Amino acid sequence: MEAQHTIGQYVTLEGRGLFHGQHASITFRPAPASHGIVFVRTDLNNARVPALIKHVVRRTRRTTLKVADVCVDTCEHCLSAISGLGIDNLSIELNGPEVPALDGSAKPFFESLAQAQLIEQDSPRRRLVIKEPVVVRLGDAMVAAVPCEERETQLLYELDYSDTHAIGRQLHMFDFSNGDYEHEIAPSRTFVLESEAQELRKAGIGTHLGPEDVLVIGNDGPLGSEGLRFDDEPVRHKMLDLIGDLYLLGAPIQGRIVAYKSGHALNHLLVRKLTQQHEAQTRATLVRHANAADIRVINRLLPHRYPMLMVDRILEIDGDQRAVGVKNVTINEPFFQGHYPGTPMMPGVLIVEAMAQLSGVLICQKIDNTGKIAILLSLDRVKLRKPVTPGDQLVLEAEAVRIRNRIAHMRCRAYVAEELAAEAEVKFMLVDDNQE
Repeated sequence: MEAQHTIGQYVTLEGRGLFHGQHASITFRPAPASHGIVFVRTDLNNARVPALIKHVVRRTRRTTLKVADVCVDTCEHCLSAISGLGIDNLSIELNGPEVPALDGSAKPFFESLAQAQLIEQDSPRRRLVIKEPVVVRLGDAMVAAVPCEERETQLLYELDYSDTHAIGRQLHMFDFSNGDYEHEIAPSRTFVLESEAQELRKAGIGTHLGPEDVLVIGNDGPLGSEGLRFDDEPVRHKMLDLIGDLYLLGAPIQGRIVAYKSGHALNHLLVRKLTQQHEAQTRATLVRHANAADIRVINRLLPHRYPMLMVDRILEIDGDQRAVGVKNVTINEPFFQGHYPGTPMMPGVLIVEAMAQLSGVLICQKIDNTGKIAILLSLDRVKLRKPVTPGDQLVLEAEAVRIRNRIAHMRCRAYVAEELAAEAEVKFMLVDDNQE
């Protein structure tokens, strides 16, 4: 069994952010098994921002996480070091909007976390296995994930700055199974062309930085006194960024990653596609092997009956946080008689109803909610993305956003195979089952 890891003691680093320029401190603290990597904004009432792709928002030249109005900017170097060390669980306290840039590489993060000593935990480490190729493109840039028999991640990155003599074309390979992340990847610094730096300064970005703070490359080479740490430092740093962005999957990868001119936006797109693929594989496995709850259990938890019972089976219930269920859609459904006789499609309102009923199962299976009924209170962000027709199997997911004494807020999705058919946020009011 490959075990999860955290650190043995806390460690703190301080510095100014690369883009905002604000001084901030960042403290890495041990976290329990299966906690994941979570940022905590101590300056904003300890707001929590998990390092997961679903929280990534678009920002130029960096990776930014956002939950509600709380942001964590430029976290890719930090995440790359965490990935390089194989750390699974951390609570990362940050007292500003941006992770300190330090020397523009992952080296200070790596060295500090290594000194904090890795601690093995009892729970097994989850690994995302690439089973089918995934390729994403933006313009002439490309990044792909393909299956690989080796257990660890393998990476190949080609950088093409043919118009810039000081960089040119660079190619670098790295294999986590036998590579030395600490010395091959971590020291490589973020870089910018001299012409780009001038444009950024005109826009008011990075005005606090000089050639000694960031690797600026002119026509004849780097402008700072340090020079290059590697002959191919730019491509190594692009690989550093890619490693950090891939860790937004929430687990290491078993597979081979091939990239050409890829940046953060394309990296994020790949991670989203890999997340969707993994979730689809998980749903398919649940459908084949589920034994969580059949229709008899559902009848005990829901007041609905034919023809309004829209959940046939519960595949998985994770405490009071998440449930997965199935609605088998057949031509015998009574609504197909009139919707529409020539082109039968499941009404969107009934897809939403199915998601809401699964939410009701998740809410009412708690002992505290025994004897209560979840009454629909409001719908928000409802999107119907794909027609559902006879023969389809709707795989329903309900995730708790917040459950309180009388109010429950759920985030729901419905899939047909790998395609998202519908999604919605649903709020319920819990009432006693003998109440009108």
